[in-house]
Amino acid sequence: MSTAEDFTQLPLLMWEKVFAKVKKAVVFMDDRCAEALHWSGGAAALLQAGARNVKQFSSFEACGENEPKAVFVVSTLLKGRTVDIIKDIILLSHFQYCVVFTAVPHSVHLFANNVSTEMEGFPVFEQFEEKLCEWMGNMNYTAEVMHSPVVFAHVSQQLIVASPFAHLFPLLPADLESINAKRPEKKRFGTLNDLDGHSLPVELQIEIKSLVSALNSMFEAAGMREESFAVGPMSRIIAGELANHNQAKNRRKTAPNKASIIFIDRTMDLTGAVGHHGDNLAEKILTVLDPLPGHVTDVQVDMLELTSVQRTPHSQNTVAPGCLAQNQSSSARLLWETMLTSKHKEALMEVRRHLVEAATKEKLPIKMSMGRVTPDQLCSYVKLFRSSWEALESHCGVLQLGLATAQTLRHPNLARWDSCLGFERLLLQALGDSDFPAVLRQLLPLMKPRGGEDSSSSGSRLGQDECGPDELILLLIYLYTLAEEAQDSADGGEEELEKLERELIGALTLVVTRETELSPLLQSLTGCAAAEELTTERAHSAVGKMFETLRGLSHMRDHLKQLRSVYTASDGVHQASYRPFLRQILEEVFHPDRPECPDIEHMSGGLTDLLKTGFSMFMKVSRPRPRDNPLLFLFLVGGVTPSELRLVKDTVAALKPGTQVLVLSTRLLRPADIPELLFSTQRLRPDVGF
Repeated sequence: MSTAEDFTQLPLLMWEKVFAKVKKAVVFMDDRCAEALHWSGGAAALLQAGARNVKQFSSFEACGENEPKAVFVVSTLLKGRTVDIIKDIILLSHFQYCVVFTAVPHSVHLFANNVSTEMEGFPVFEQFEEKLCEWMGNMNYTAEVMHSPVVFAHVSQQLIVASPFAHLFPLLPADLESINAKRPEKKRFGTLNDLDGHSLPVELQIEIKSLVSALNSMFEAAGMREESFAVGPMSRIIAGELANHNQAKNRRKTAPNKASIIFIDRTMDLTGAVGHHGDNLAEKILTVLDPLPGHVTDVQVDMLELTSVQRTPHSQNTVAPGCLAQNQSSSARLLWETMLTSKHKEALMEVRRHLVEAATKEKLPIKMSMGRVTPDQLCSYVKLFRSSWEALESHCGVLQLGLATAQTLRHPNLARWDSCLGFERLLLQALGDSDFPAVLRQLLPLMKPRGGEDSSSSGSRLGQDECGPDELILLLIYLYTLAEEAQDSADGGEEELEKLERELIGALTLVVTRETELSPLLQSLTGCAAAEELTTERAHSAVGKMFETLRGLSHMRDHLKQLRSVYTASDGVHQASYRPFLRQILEEVFHPDRPECPDIEHMSGGLTDLLKTGFSMFMKVSRPRPRDNPLLFLFLVGGVTPSELRLVKDTVAALKPGTQVLVLSTRLLRPADIPELLFSTQRLRPDVGF
């Protein structure tokens, strides 16, 4: 198994171990594993394998006397809250046979229990099996505990997402301060790049070790021998862990297929992640539609258009929502690929074409129309399928993608996308002509509460196209990531910047406190679930801490020697522009005339690599380079945007046609995800089940 297409089949292969155990069982699964399975067949795959039912992993769930077998699938350690929930479910049920699958390997369980030496067998799992029998009430009942790396989601032919690691994000300067605060003064780290895995909090170490183990399992199933490279502090730690992983070392000795993997920190280019320059339909769908409950990547698609249910304020929960993960239909999969990796207009035309072809195939009375694709036009095509249950069932995947497109095009928040894009372009041009405080000051007039004197209607400043607090925060991140590109400030620039930041903090605090409803981002930022809980002091404190994080964003590429900028200044003929970091990486990798890039660091995995590195200082010994192998993986730690997937596809096709490149990541990003990840209090201590 050596091609990118073959590799995308591996996430489903990882579930085979689970499918083999679910016959006649009730399956309890946590949200993270459920999301991974969602893109590989969902609950239907479990039911086809013989499961009797699929339930949420919750203390409020249980089974009846006629359901003696349970299978638990969890993404966390078998400790703490996870153990409590399993115990609660078993005590409320009448099980005689329990199987527990954890995505965390036994070696990491040993590490979490402070066992540093390798042990024979699986003592932690064996002890837990005894506990299961104890809770079932009979030591002669059957209990099995095993590891299965069910963490990967096959989102597209070009992208595999490790959804249980969606909140794993590269380290920031503020994290360095937290780590140093607990170390003796003489042992403190100077920069993020000096950090090693052992210096991280134990929860983060567990998260990284679990991810590396899952990657090793994938490579083992593919018979892959990889060379690891890294760009960024967190990527260095992850790539180093993979290079020195004991099982990975043994695998690489005999694996027949070669590949390269480059780990890249998302913080090397936050400009691209929060920007609205992506001419991409999928990115807009992910931005404006509500997330599917319990999911990070997928969204809810309103299915009322396919029914005769009358739309009322309460009808939203009457019909189960649709989604973007359509793996049963080949035409729907093809359409999703187009939406993900094509330009906005091209994708719209493809959505219309697929709907027209589906209606024509079913001989439905469709009225053809050319020209611009409109939401009403798409909905009129979708409604034709209401008259035929067989037609609706046959084309349900395409219909859901068509509805997602129509609902995005008519969504009131879509106008804000164009507003943000306009502001970003203005700020980009201003950076080359002014110092940073002067550019930052341009955001001050935008920071006015909704429903103020300038509003044209209640609850809106100048209409739906105006920026709310979420968009203002995105613009601040966009600008701070480019702060180093501005002209040098005159004397007193630091004082001017501090004074301006105090003004911005005050203005943004007022904007946030005047909100009648808190968005998910504001809830995360302030720690308040409702606007009524939010006080001015709490909002001011949260915004102040946010600015502390923002100040460090402009220095994330300081340790790099060559790829230090994502900005191209105006030359009088061409306007200033954003230059994606990912494109620069691919150009360094595939351009035949480029020398070895010092910023793409090769991670040694053994004595042979170290000897090669040492001898290369005295004689011509070629060190491994990413382009040496027929298959290249790009692993973006912290997420990848749909626009970047298209960028990878187009850049590789232009530089080296026919090359196989597969993107791996922790999540598929929408712009609003970045502030939640940046300002999260759990970044250093993720939830691993303690």
